[in-house]
This record gives sequence, structure tokens and C-alpha cells, in this order.
Amino acid sequence: MIGVVGGGQLAMLLVEAGKKRDIEVVVQTAAKTDPAAKKTNQIILLDPTNPVGTKLLSEKTRLITFENEWVDISNLLSLENNGVSFVPRLQSIRPLINKISQRELLNSLDISCPDWLPIPLKKSLDFDLPADWEFPLMAKAAKGGYDGKGTKIIKNIKQLHEFLIIEKDEQWMLEKWVSFDKELSIVSSRDPKGTIRNFPVVETYQSKQVCDWVLAPADINHDVDLMVRNVASSLLSELDYVGVIAIEFFYGPEGLLVNEIAPRTHNSGHFSIDACSSSQFDQQICIASGISVPTPEMIANGALMVNLLGLQSNYPKTLTERLDDLRQIPGLNVHWYEKEEEKRGRKLGHVTYLLKNKDAICRKKEALAVLKNIRSIWPSS
Repeated sequence: MIGVVGGGQLAMLLVEAGKKRDIEVVVQTAAKTDPAAKKTNQIILLDPTNPVGTKLLSEKTRLITFENEWVDISNLLSLENNGVSFVPRLQSIRPLINKISQRELLNSLDISCPDWLPIPLKKSLDFDLPADWEFPLMAKAAKGGYDGKGTKIIKNIKQLHEFLIIEKDEQWMLEKWVSFDKELSIVSSRDPKGTIRNFPVVETYQSKQVCDWVLAPADINHDVDLMVRNVASSLLSELDYVGVIAIEFFYGPEGLLVNEIAPRTHNSGHFSIDACSSSQFDQQICIASGISVPTPEMIANGALMVNLLGLQSNYPKTLTERLDDLRQIPGLNVHWYEKEEEKRGRKLGHVTYLLKNKDAICRKKEALAVLKNIRSIWPSS
């Protein structure tokens, strides 16, 4: 039996992966209506950030893993020091729960990332930008950002001054604007023996700074693929990391740059549930439960994964009608998160389609045709 701190869709998909292995998963979450709470037999009904709940979770399980990186390391260290096992270990995820410490880690390892600088907590309007920086700029919250939240595009000096006044109590960083041709992502795992296993590098497509759809594998040359895998291996080894990790990249005129690191399963790896012999969730379950970890292999020539986000309340088709229509598409796998309320932009589910073409150009055309069909039923938010 293993424990998961968190009750959203990532925890739900971990619960489902555990059931396939006959491994029970207990979740710590705030509400019985959360996606993971509906799928598991045992719940610790306390907020995932509550260390008392995590202690209760540890009393029921042999090991604890996390749905997301919004954890208070200081509150959990006493549990780890008293014998509670976490996957990943707290020391391994410590540099990754804050985007500024992520960038400091990347810089220390000479791993390329966009030029950046921290914004002092005591912000002032005479904040100086490097001489070679031009607008627009990207501002990112050091903690808690996801799905477009915690980011802001700064288009001119006036907007920068307004931002410095408004965001005066939170830690942020500024990033030099990056021109890129592709956004890439890799999900990798590392077991307690140090063996690293990689899923195919994928290309991600964003809409309004939220992942819209994913194409696996990415159409990149061998050298870029190797560089992505080398970065993943370097980070996993340096952190002595055990578990699943996701790394997002920009690729373009400035080469390959790490954008963000997520110490957990990740939206860009959802295709693996249907398209791989072992999904990203299966990898985490196997590693956390101490059983043999299989090598994930693609079982199709490629895969398309499309996110289903909540639409406006007056959308003509009901949620049920949309789901029914999607299920009529031959070969489409629908994964529904069973969230209680449809809010615009909220991730409610995803769909996967296994692609038949071996040639990368033909495979993308096939994916775009399927995507068009999906979006005629369920448009982007």
C-alpha cells in the first residue's frame, strides 16, 4: 500500500495505475468529491499541505509520493527523519519546488535555460534590466504557477512598473523572451538502483499558455533527441532522484533550453497510458511499491493527446453530449476526471488517439485530422 499527497487528476491516474498492479493507493485530499477520492477505497480527509494528514497517511502506507510539488519541505522533514519514506526524497525535490532554485541548479550544472533574474521581494521601480534585454519579457511566480497561472507577459516598461507595484508580496523572476520553433517535453523515471528509463520526447502545443495537445514522438533529429535525454539523465543523477520527473524545453534559434522541471507525473506524459507498455503512472507505482520496473516502450507508431478544458457556461452542447460525441470517434480513448464542476479553462479530462503512420510528416497530418475532429466537438477553451 502506498500513499499519495493530493487528490486531483494526477493522483486519480496513479490510483488507476495501482489497481492494474493490485496495489492499493491511499490519498490525502481535502474533499471526498476530488477525482482521486472517488477512485480509492481509503482517504485521509485533510488538505494535502497539512503535515498532520501526511503523518496519518504514513501510518497506513509503506511509502508516500506526491501529486504536485506544492509541498512544504520543512513541515515534512521531521516525518522523513522519523523513518517515513518519500518518493522522490525530500532532498531531491527541494531545488525543484521553486523556479528560482530550479534555475540556480541548471546554471550550476551548465544546462542551458533562458536568461533570467530574480525580482527582489522588496520591489522598487528603479529595478534595472540587463542592457541586452528587450521587451516583451516573461514574469514567472517562483512557486505555485500552473496552466498559465503564475505567469505574465510584460510588454513594455509601463507594464513592468505596474507589475512591480501589484506583485509586491510574492517572489517572482523575470525571463528574457525566447524565440523557439518547438516546445518539447520528456518524462523520465529513475529507480532506487539508479536505472533511468525514458519515454519518447514529445512536442507540446500551447493555447493561452496552457497545454492544448501533445504529439508523440516529436519530429526532431537524433542529436536533439540525445541532448534531451542527456539533460534528463544529468538532472536525475545529480539530484539522486528516485521516481518520475518531467522536463519541458524550448528548441529553436538559441538551441535547446530547459523551460521548467516538474518532479512528478506530467500532463505531457498522459499519452503513455494508452500508447506505451508501461505508463508514467505505472512507472511511479512500480518504483514507489518496490516492484520490478518495466522499460516503457511505444506500442504504436505515435500518439496524439488532447486536453479537454472547461468551456463557457452558455456553450450550446452539454458536457454529456460532448463526451458522447467524442466516444463515437473510432479509436479515441477518453479519460474523464469526474470533477464536480465545469469551469472555463479547468482540465476536465483528456483523449488519446494512437497514430498509424510511421513517417513523421504523415503522422502529424494524421494527428491534425483527428485533432480537427475532436475540436469540432470540444473546442479549445
